[in-house]
Amino acid sequence: MTGVHRAGGTFRLLPWTGAGGKPAYVRGDGTGYVSRLADNIESVQLGMAGDLLGHATALLADQRVTGAEFRFLANRLSESLRDIKRVAESRGARLDSYRDAGAGRGEETGDAYDVADAVEFNDAVGTGFPPSASPSDT
Repeated sequence: MTGVHRAGGTFRLLPWTGAGGKPAYVRGDGTGYVSRLADNIESVQLGMAGDLLGHATALLADQRVTGAEFRFLANRLSESLRDIKRVAESRGARLDSYRDAGAGRGEETGDAYDVADAVEFNDAVGTGFPPSASPSDT
């Protein structure tokens, strides 16, 4: 898998955030440890979202559900939707990258990048990108 190609390498949006809730990225070709960990976490997030939808369906059908239970469900659905949106953004950026630059460029460094001074790198994705991140920046 690849991510967004920029000067200095290929970057992938990770399914977790960095310090202060800012987007985190990994540079590489998608075959390194951090990318595999991100793939596993995305898989877990997708599975949990499916389980949560099943639970929500059952809870909505139950006439005895309290307001507190509905608020709890709404909070969990919100968290899950936020996770799944991040997975979609990451995968969408990687699909764009395949179309624009082809697959297999770069070499995984395993360095995750915090996007403190992010700039918009993809209007469709709408997340930040480190303008000049490289292994020497960490």
